[in-house]
Amino acid sequence: MNRISATINFSFLITISFSCILFSSCIKKSTDGMIIFTQLNGKERGINIEKGNFPQTRIVAVENSKSMEKVLTADFYSARSPEISFDGKFMLFTAQKKQNDQWQIWEINLENLKTRQVISSKENCIDPAYLPGGRFVFTRFSSTDTLNTGHSLFTCNLTGSDIRQITFNPHSWSGSVVLNDGRILTLSQALFPIKKEPEFKVLRPDGTKADLFYQAPDGNLLSGRGRETTNGKIVFIESDKNNHELGSVISISYNRPLHTRVNLTSAISGSFKNVFPLPSGKLLVSYRKSEDDRYALFEFDPERRVLGQAIYDNKDFDVLEAVEVVKHVRPKKLPSEVDMGVKSGLLMCQDINVFDIHPTGKLKASIIKVIGKDSTLGIVQVAEDGSFYLKVIADTPFKIQTIDGKGNVLDGPCDWIWLRPNERRGCVGCHEDPEMVPENKVPVAVRKSPVIIPMHITKVVEKKVSLE
Repeated sequence: MNRISATINFSFLITISFSCILFSSCIKKSTDGMIIFTQLNGKERGINIEKGNFPQTRIVAVENSKSMEKVLTADFYSARSPEISFDGKFMLFTAQKKQNDQWQIWEINLENLKTRQVISSKENCIDPAYLPGGRFVFTRFSSTDTLNTGHSLFTCNLTGSDIRQITFNPHSWSGSVVLNDGRILTLSQALFPIKKEPEFKVLRPDGTKADLFYQAPDGNLLSGRGRETTNGKIVFIESDKNNHELGSVISISYNRPLHTRVNLTSAISGSFKNVFPLPSGKLLVSYRKSEDDRYALFEFDPERRVLGQAIYDNKDFDVLEAVEVVKHVRPKKLPSEVDMGVKSGLLMCQDINVFDIHPTGKLKASIIKVIGKDSTLGIVQVAEDGSFYLKVIADTPFKIQTIDGKGNVLDGPCDWIWLRPNERRGCVGCHEDPEMVPENKVPVAVRKSPVIIPMHITKVVEKKVSLE
């Protein structure tokens, strides 16, 4: 009897084990390759990113073109900005639980569809993107920020702990993604002293080495996130300068982003709203033929530059912000030079008289003015070779303007710069081509101690490192 009972129990356990394996396999099968996107019922007009005003949207998923959609954010008033984890098992998104709530960051387990709130803030938090090492980057708006930064970039752990601000200039930052090299590619829009069109910037996850990546041609407007393809390209949507409702798919090279712009959809009438690279090399795009149509989901061949058949369309909704649930490359985890015990960063320029891609041939400017948000932080005589070397108080925005010996302004000021604690940065010249390689020489200015900025500070007390 006991033997029969043991046999039955053993058979029961085997059956349960196989059932669990089968159930687990079914779950995995149902998520791999799934397409998730934002649905918009109204029109995406009247957006005020500074105030967190977005139209009501929801996030849905489909397994294929014939499957029924599944609403993933039915418990939320509004949700947008889906981003898939590197292992394809989780998704970060931005949402309002109730109509008048602030936008916060949430994460959903794609296997069991359970959600949890990651960020709980009194300010609007949007546009999350996974970083390697169990952290993510997101944008937070602060109406009380004395720098007038609007939306700044922050990083934190996936538990919501250890929140760190990483941008410190009067810009609005949004639409971040993480490149395979570990850097953050993000939209940055100057707000002060005048408002400018957004540009793509790149920076490290600790906020160091922030640089220009791409500017749209005059009048054109960048829209949404840039995405890295499997063949070394960055693709994104750029609207026409004469009609900002008309979007095109643009491709640039990762290696030469400022000089390789190609409009992939110039021969296709209609408008594109979103682009997402697929492992196959094709692109997932939101497209509509006319303003009377809804944005639908298509596959686009960037080599042949043709649209495939519609993957998904809904006459009641526009399809936006589409992503595919798939395991993808985990970016490099970059080491950080930031040391919060250090109060300053170092900036070296090789020659202030190098403009664009060619030097002027002879020195013209001999002085730089370091400009803060509210006042001049210092006026510095450069070295005889045009170089300068500054020690700047960390996390303080500033600009640099070049002046000749007679006090005439020759160029600038440049865009806002900041240095993180212990950061060391160098540049070739003023407004030089960002792809320009510096000369192999030691600038005269670095042979002396750096000039402290602001200049009214005569000493910077920094952490002492013990060698014992």
